[in-house]
Amino acid sequence: MRKIDRWAGIPITMVISVLLWLKKILLFQRRKLPDPSRTLFIELSEMGSAIIVDPAMRKLIKEVEADVYFAIFRSNYKSLNFLNTVVQKNIFTMRSDNLIHMAVDVFKFIVWCRKNRITTVIDLELFSRFTAILCAFSGATARVGFTNLHDEGLYRGTIINYPVRYNPHVHMSVNFMSLVQTALGLNDTPYPTTPVDPADLKLAKAEITKKETDAVKVKIRTLYPPWRDEKLILINANASDLLPQRRWLPEYFAWVSRKILEFYPNVLLIATGSPEEREFVQNVVDLAENKRFVNSAGVFEFEELVPLYSISQLMLTNDSGPAHFAAVTDLKVFVLFGPETPTLYLPMGNAEAIYLGLPCSPCVSAANHRKTTCVTRPCITGIQPEIVFEKIDKFLSAY
Repeated sequence: MRKIDRWAGIPITMVISVLLWLKKILLFQRRKLPDPSRTLFIELSEMGSAIIVDPAMRKLIKEVEADVYFAIFRSNYKSLNFLNTVVQKNIFTMRSDNLIHMAVDVFKFIVWCRKNRITTVIDLELFSRFTAILCAFSGATARVGFTNLHDEGLYRGTIINYPVRYNPHVHMSVNFMSLVQTALGLNDTPYPTTPVDPADLKLAKAEITKKETDAVKVKIRTLYPPWRDEKLILINANASDLLPQRRWLPEYFAWVSRKILEFYPNVLLIATGSPEEREFVQNVVDLAENKRFVNSAGVFEFEELVPLYSISQLMLTNDSGPAHFAAVTDLKVFVLFGPETPTLYLPMGNAEAIYLGLPCSPCVSAANHRKTTCVTRPCITGIQPEIVFEKIDKFLSAY
């Protein structure tokens, strides 16, 4: 993806920028305030960002009663269903398994945008040339996205005609809100000088029915028949393969799990994960050597995660999607941060970061397209399990 974005993205964005400039000159187009009445958000690859951006989308709907649309990779679209801010018919999913499927879906995207008469597009990706190209293909007259302004690198032409300076020192929810405020005409320069009201950043909670939680409880009893509604603690030991450097050591997860089970005999630990992660998760469970620690990887459907979170007391997780999904509930979440920073990506719910903040951290950012060659990973492997258990023990003791 990085190679395509670099070698194909740079010349394509350059050509498109020239064509858009010529169109503007020949048609005597003048800059005017964006029309956000039919706004498309593009965030293809980050499931967590689909949660973080939700307050910004709700503000747009509240302020101008906008019809909100969303484009995302098909493998990630279910994250939009937790809060249902975007209705199903307004979601465009794109396949990313091979170039032919992607090319076909780009054409479908162009048709879909024309059919829905998109007036404004907001690019949530951090300097992706591919999403900038999609912005141009959308046909929207207002294209809002991040700019590096006077910083070096990150070239993607002048496709984004309502640029917002990306600020790596504030949370992504603030950055996303700044994009929306520019779409609302509140910023007249790339500097987002309009303050963001903290009240606007409050994340909505998911609506969960008793039927949904009852179904989850049935599956828990299938995993561990002796369970009688004792406290549930979730362990999410995996992280996306896109950035495996975020993974804490499996033996550390197992050590903390053993300690929890030793100190708290009336809790059940559930290791979560996808079907593809089952073997990895089982290794962590086996290392803990306790029957009250069960492997649920592949057991719960994606739609059942939030109901599971709602009846649990605590989750320990790597910096990954589940930490953000849990934010739509009141679940206490301890998030292990390593190559990325909680300053930008701390989940918006009841989350607490565990972060060493080494001089090298964060080593992945928008400036390097989230690429790192570090293999020793002291930022994450250096987090000692004793420290993690101390935080969890303090919470459980007061619960």
